[in-house]
Amino acid sequence: MPKLWEATIEAHRREVRDAILDTTVALVNAHGLLSVTMSQVAEQTGIGRATLYKYFADVEAILLAWHERNITTHLEHLGRLARQTGSSPWARLVAVLEAYALIRQQHTHDGELAAPVHRPANLARPQQRVVEFVRPLIAAAAKAGEACDDVAADELAQYCVHALGAAAGLRSKAAVRRLIPVVLAGLRPEAAASNR
Repeated sequence: MPKLWEATIEAHRREVRDAILDTTVALVNAHGLLSVTMSQVAEQTGIGRATLYKYFADVEAILLAWHERNITTHLEHLGRLARQTGSSPWARLVAVLEAYALIRQQHTHDGELAAPVHRPANLARPQQRVVEFVRPLIAAAAKAGEACDDVAADELAQYCVHALGAAAGLRSKAAVRRLIPVVLAGLRPEAAASNR
């Protein structure tokens, strides 16, 4: 198969898949999770039911794919923040942790969409990816004297990600912004010295 044709088919499949995801989310937001059917999704997307079933088995599978797409987008954003050039390791660390906390807070309050997708099993892998972004930033900040160096970077990264996971239970961005400095304070060299 010619590469141009293959690329065109793949682009079409992505467009159809994205349309299915977006339509399903709109239907759930408008009518509630339990009232959305695969027939409605097919009709609103403008595709046949047989085509829809080639992509997804049921509405929950669609919502899980929507969740995965969101996670991928968020991880790409966090990765860009982690790789910012011209910023100190501490500034990049703060940017990643703030963005992560705000993402957790925002998407926990997605209404009915949150129930089937925000299960611990669906969050474990993305949280581990965030730890992987944060770990080298903490190590670099410690090397620059901006973060404590007497606790392993991996342990501190786990601490940050899990502590900022509490943002999921907060109702406002202001509350999240108050939580972030508390978590960051635990990373500073002064905090480590005062605990001795």
